[in-house]
Amino acid sequence: MARTPSTMLDLGVKAPTFELPNYNPSWIGHGEPQAGGPVTLEQVEGQHGFLVAFICNHCPYVIHLREAMAEFAADYMPKGVGVVAINANDIENYPQDAPDLMTVEAKTAGYTFPYLFDDTQKVAMAYRAACTPDFFLFDRQRSLYYRGQFDDARPRNDQPVNGRDLRAACESLIAGDTAPAEQKPSLGCNIKWRKGNEPDYY
Repeated sequence: MARTPSTMLDLGVKAPTFELPNYNPSWIGHGEPQAGGPVTLEQVEGQHGFLVAFICNHCPYVIHLREAMAEFAADYMPKGVGVVAINANDIENYPQDAPDLMTVEAKTAGYTFPYLFDDTQKVAMAYRAACTPDFFLFDRQRSLYYRGQFDDARPRNDQPVNGRDLRAACESLIAGDTAPAEQKPSLGCNIKWRKGNEPDYY
């Protein structure tokens, strides 16, 4: 497994907008839930803010926390924190991450949030996403509030998979507190870039 840390985008930057097809038909929060329907940033914003998570189907780091991520969303979406996941991997070389299998993965993992496919990889580059999973939490003004790890758990370590770091950031966000002073980078497999798409921020 490649071990790639997140780039730790500067706090306060504004969330890039997007419109991407959704492959989780279980998401019925806004608009049409059918697979392939477009979802925009505006549709996933919550009362207090929103989380943009770059994930994929096959990454061992994502698989390690996917159930806890589903539980996180079930807890915080009703509290006014929107959640959206984006898969930006090159499906020509990694067919496990193809959109039809995203639908299967969303059902298997119990995701209740939209699971979008970034075919051009432009959205991932706009967010300076580097790994899966990579988490970006924004406040209601669309300013970056937290970026970093879900928790200390990794495949083959004995740390609990509980979303401690991200949950603490969300509690602070909801309370209107300042951003957490300590923010640890996420760690995971590198995003599988198409040849010629490799960004310059690694």
